[in-house]
Amino acid sequence: MRKPLWILSALVVGAVAGAAGTSWYLLREAPSAESAVSRRYYCPMHPSMISDHPGSCPICQMKMVLMPEHPEQDSAASAGSPVAGRAPVRLDASRRQLIGVRTARVERRHLIKEIRTVGRVTYDESRLHHVHTKIGGWIDKLYADTTGQLVTKGQPLLAIYSPELFSSQQEFQLALQARDRLAGSTLPSVAASGEQLVASARRRLQLYDLTPGQIAALESGGEVTRATTIYAPMTGYVIAKNVTHGERIEPGTTLLDLADLSRLWVLADIYEYEVPFVRQGQKATMTLSYLPGRTFEGRVAFVYPVLSEQSRTVKARLEFANPDLTLKPEMYAEVRLESDLGEKLVVPAGAVISTGERDIVFRDLGDGLLEPREVKVGARLENSVEVVEGLSEGDLVVASGNFLVDSESKLKAALGAAGAHVH
Repeated sequence: MRKPLWILSALVVGAVAGAAGTSWYLLREAPSAESAVSRRYYCPMHPSMISDHPGSCPICQMKMVLMPEHPEQDSAASAGSPVAGRAPVRLDASRRQLIGVRTARVERRHLIKEIRTVGRVTYDESRLHHVHTKIGGWIDKLYADTTGQLVTKGQPLLAIYSPELFSSQQEFQLALQARDRLAGSTLPSVAASGEQLVASARRRLQLYDLTPGQIAALESGGEVTRATTIYAPMTGYVIAKNVTHGERIEPGTTLLDLADLSRLWVLADIYEYEVPFVRQGQKATMTLSYLPGRTFEGRVAFVYPVLSEQSRTVKARLEFANPDLTLKPEMYAEVRLESDLGEKLVVPAGAVISTGERDIVFRDLGDGLLEPREVKVGARLENSVEVVEGLSEGDLVVASGNFLVDSESKLKAALGAAGAHVH
């Protein structure tokens, strides 16, 4: 009887000791709720990685840091934030100075949108003339015989021998003689037929591009010349010479190209997001790298309706006066356009953080509290951005250092969300 009693006693003692040991382990390993919050660690690069003991992040191997003492407050702040995924941030004066936070007022200003681009000087297409003939023949004499030569309106360019034109002139003079003979007829129809012959012969010479002076000379009894002279239709420079002396030509052959260089075009590339700020009649200025200190003034004559698929730009045609011929076709120039946008609400350009999906600013509410605020922006200028919605005149916003503020704001929001999920 004693042996079973001893065994039973040993079992009871062992069970009590085991229970005591188990209770100690649970008390040692299971911290209180307050301890669990204060002793939780997270990865700064991956805030979702949370642990109850220090160590390294299993993703990036970065050392995990202690979570803030009151994550539930961060979670509440993040939940009340007007921007999802971001939380208000409170920074004291020393931290502001350390990360370079500066603020600026939202103000209303008169905005001038400036567009700077590169343009290429080219000919004014309305001041080009192709000299050609409607008859076949041979170049009997070439007066404008060099490219780049200046010719004035009415100056002889070349003389053409054409059997067809020669016979047409003879027919015109014969028609004149017939008219004179038939003019004394008592029959009105006969007299009228003479006038019709002259009119028909004159029209043929006009279609062959003889000038009114040349036709008048033939009509006054002048001799029919072997070669017919072609005169300059405008004042300009010979930019292409396509024939030489004695050359055989056919109807439609382009003989010379003339260009009036007193006014030129400049074709400028405008990016598609800048097209709304370019309009016909807008003032344009231009400078040349080889001529510092001089500015040319012109205007926008036309904005082309087609976008280049490769460069994503639209051509704008600018017109510039060139009385002294300083501008030369095919030059490259720096072009500047200004568009008056009127009075707009603006913030410094550095105040707006663009995420790709939205634009965010941090509004200074005082007492070190910075609140994220989503805004709708308009025109973006070099140093300022137009604000359409989200802010009011006089509001104070973070103008520099906001990327560091934004990083902390996102971190607090992530930690707050993680803490709320744990509880």
